[in-house]
Amino acid sequence: MLARFALALAAALLVLPTVHAQAPSSSPPPSVKLSGYMQGRETYQENVGIVGTINRARLTAAGGVPGNVTWRVQGEFRTGNVGTGRASVSLADGYVRWTHNELGVQLGQFKTPFTWEYVTSLTLVETADRSTVVDSLAPKRDIGLMVDYALGGRATISAGIFNGEGQNVTANTDSSALGVARVTYRPIPYLVVGANAARYFADSTRYGVDARVESPWIILRGEYIGQHRDIADNADDKGWYTLAAAPVRPWLQPVLKYEWFNRPGIAPTGTLKNRAWTAGVNLFPWRRTTRLTLEYVSRKVGEPGVRKSLGLAQAQVIF
Repeated sequence: MLARFALALAAALLVLPTVHAQAPSSSPPPSVKLSGYMQGRETYQENVGIVGTINRARLTAAGGVPGNVTWRVQGEFRTGNVGTGRASVSLADGYVRWTHNELGVQLGQFKTPFTWEYVTSLTLVETADRSTVVDSLAPKRDIGLMVDYALGGRATISAGIFNGEGQNVTANTDSSALGVARVTYRPIPYLVVGANAARYFADSTRYGVDARVESPWIILRGEYIGQHRDIADNADDKGWYTLAAAPVRPWLQPVLKYEWFNRPGIAPTGTLKNRAWTAGVNLFPWRRTTRLTLEYVSRKVGEPGVRKSLGLAQAQVIF
């Protein structure tokens, strides 16, 4: 009796996929889109020489399901932290998102909404690297919940609560959360201003403002970011940058950037003062999917400090 039941069950399972495929579907099957980008670079620095690296190599899968729900999974392929390190794959983004008109709710791991330069993909930032103050003070990817709302196409409000432990850390080790909020507003065409704040409820607050002009003829951008520690008697860590770029041709974009950053909250005054000039050019030989970046970076760290220069060439392909 048991053997007959097992044979009948196996036959039903074999027939079921065929019957399901023939049945009419009430909705189209979910779609999946694959995309990604890769950045390879060569750098030259005195007393170091020429060094080749893969700066970024990322692959993304994204799609949607019924109910105004979309999803995104992005993996980053990288080597270890030394030249002989083994290659690995790390989760960058992994979230689901529900939208209703101007309202959006996002859950998972993704970029916290803090500063224009961080929330913008590095493929769209005019320089090969983000500013030192952004890399140092902006909260990065984290696991949490975010709500955003667009107001008439001119303003956007985003606010979220996160673990505060960083990327791919699933436990909240200190039982204290991270709250992040950002507001942007477009008062006139080509001009957008923004403000953001982040509260590590255990110990510190980070804050910042930014403004950018993006027209067909000129790009001007600047950001100011600071950090205040609850128990520190020193001044706030703070920094800023300004950038100018001009798309003089569809394939040619000169770039000039200056950045300033200081961290008196963790070191004696002037010890970690960081100033840098970046002069470069972006070339787009085959539209925007391929970009070649050539840069010269002159950086001075400390007070009075020692100036070091770096030459960089980077090729980027988006697919």
